[in-house]
Amino acid sequence: MSARDDVMSRIKSALRDSPIAPEIPRNYSRTSTMNDEQRLEQLVDRLIDYKANVFVVAAGQAPVKLAELLAGSSSIVVPHGLPDSWLSGLPSIGGNDAGTVAVQVDSPERRLTVEELDAVDAVVTAAAVAVAETGTIMLDGSPSQGRRIISLVPDRHICLLQARDIVGLLPEAIARLDATAPQTWISGPSATSDIELERVEGVHGPRTLDVLILT
Repeated sequence: MSARDDVMSRIKSALRDSPIAPEIPRNYSRTSTMNDEQRLEQLVDRLIDYKANVFVVAAGQAPVKLAELLAGSSSIVVPHGLPDSWLSGLPSIGGNDAGTVAVQVDSPERRLTVEELDAVDAVVTAAAVAVAETGTIMLDGSPSQGRRIISLVPDRHICLLQARDIVGLLPEAIARLDATAPQTWISGPSATSDIELERVEGVHGPRTLDVLILT
């Protein structure tokens, strides 16, 4: 008998008398009463508290602000479904001349390696939804957000979030997500204080998180 068979046999044995699962109380809040402005304000407050850099800009100004944030960067990675219009303000797409930004696209046909991702200056993605109460941004692997690895390996993550995708509470966000999708939940830059209570950033994800909220 394999280890798996042994485990499954024990589970079946434990459930042989068909115990009735107790009903789980779900009397927690599922919807928020905050309006759009309040949700935006609370999310910004939480993100700043987590030491993220937050910029609230009009959607039409996204290319200009993104180019401003990427000034001095020589290379970035983007998921294959990121809107091209957001990158239109960069000096060059895929260029190698001085002052230009080389854009590498991660796609199902061309998956970048860990070494390639580690070599870029930043990753730029969209987001599926954000929770104002917890300051959490969620990526769900959609074409505009890409594979989980591309948002975890580069040292800097620039995330563009539509203001309409901000919800007040976690249950509201969960309702928008596909439970089978590969999700990444982000609450500020990667950091830990496990060692002597000293805060260390960039241990298991990007050291820097820039959030562009598009209104």
